Amino acid sequence: MRAQQLLAPCQPLTMTDIPTPRPGAGDVLIAVKACAICRTDLHVIDGELAHPHLPLVPGHEIVGTVIEKGERVERFAVGDRVGIPWLGWTCGVCGYCQTGHENLCDKARFTGYQIDGGYAELTIADARYCFALPREFDDVAAAPLLCAGLIGYRTLRFAGDAQRIGIYGFGAAAHIVAQVARFQGPAIFAFTKPGDQAAHDFARQLGAEWAGGSDETPPEPLDAALIFAAVGALVPAALAATARAERLSVAAFT
Repeated sequence: MRAQQLLAPCQPLTMTDIPTPRPGAGDVLIAVKACAICRTDLHVIDGELAHPHLPLVPGHEIVGTVIEKGERVERFAVGDRVGIPWLGWTCGVCGYCQTGHENLCDKARFTGYQIDGGYAELTIADARYCFALPREFDDVAAAPLLCAGLIGYRTLRFAGDAQRIGIYGFGAAAHIVAQVARFQGPAIFAFTKPGDQAAHDFARQLGAEWAGGSDETPPEPLDAALIFAAVGALVPAALAATARAERLSVAAFT
């Protein structure tokens, strides 16, 4: 099968023919329909995440169709449409895995980093970490939900019942979660790079009640602030804009 491989960090991907993977007992074999590009993919390719599995097929925002499954797989059938995210495998038996915090598993492995990902015609995935996808979204629209969407929604949940939510760093995760939040009801206050008028306009198009620079004070105190940019100075700025005893959730990392 054809795949884009990373042979060494800081090198261009190479289109090559590699053997067709075979699913293990708990795996599904996926015909890839779409795979989005995430900032983390760029960190891997640029050598900013150490010790990737090489040669590596990157990509972890994968949408595809099950074409074969292992003998223990019960959740999916051949022909099902699924999404494959960043978290690709965990041990399943440690304290973190047993309490719903499997993302903290010491033995966790990640798609497009330690496990070959979606820049290929076919890919293998642990069925435990695949998502059934609704037909309402086409493949290209669904792919970013597998990382930016997941990160944004998880961060939004920490906002609880906040009615005025500030979003710092208006990238992929933020602009997806802003739409979810507006659908649920809270008012959104978008904070972007100072002077970025295009980002301000985009945020308002998505339903933000107010948009301004990260150095500005919102017109009302926030009930919760969500930070998606890996900029330390945003933490005190968000705290200053948020009412006392309210919530701050930081989802950014490098």
